[in-house]
Amino acid sequence: MRGFCALVRIDLRIAAREMSDSLAIILFLGIAACLFPLGLGPEPNMLTRIAPGILWVTALFATMLSFDRLFHADYQDGTLELLIVSPQTLWVSALAKIAAHWLTTGLPLVVVSPFIAVMLHLDPDGYVVLAATLALGTAIISLIGALGAALTLGSRRSGVLLSVLVLPLLVPVLIFGVGTVEATIQGYAVTQPFLILTAIFLICLVSCPWSCSRVLRSAID
Repeated sequence: MRGFCALVRIDLRIAAREMSDSLAIILFLGIAACLFPLGLGPEPNMLTRIAPGILWVTALFATMLSFDRLFHADYQDGTLELLIVSPQTLWVSALAKIAAHWLTTGLPLVVVSPFIAVMLHLDPDGYVVLAATLALGTAIISLIGALGAALTLGSRRSGVLLSVLVLPLLVPVLIFGVGTVEATIQGYAVTQPFLILTAIFLICLVSCPWSCSRVLRSAID
């Protein structure tokens, strides 16, 4: 745990020096969400109905903007090779980098999302569930995105290839995340979709860091 926490702190310090990246993600979320009322019209009932989908889709694309920085810089400067030969297990290092990625991208989106939800006339009953599902959903996106970033490490046009690999895997997350918020607004039980989303998170938490470690080791070898 000491090595895990140390690696998270290092990545957070690097992210603090490059605060513009996190601000750009938040700005993208705000601008993208504002475009929907401009394109579809400011009618409150319609915006209330589609607000969960708007927030989830924009959060998904906003998080994907930062996948390249997960392992690319470490691959370029040789840090990744040091992580592979260090005494700490590589999947723990991969999990630490994923955790730092979520803290600098997913968590700010969770904090900002209720304010954007007000602009989109989301029913107030859905604010808490929206934040909870986005917290889980952005964590899943970081985990799956890390695996995609490891698979495309060192390849040309990795951004396009990464999107093609990751987006199909994130469709279930989007469906159950939006479904949970909509069920809350409509007064239905949210236990089942929320538990499914939690199960997806737990599966990714176990499998993605280990898979990343295998792929990263192969990329260096």
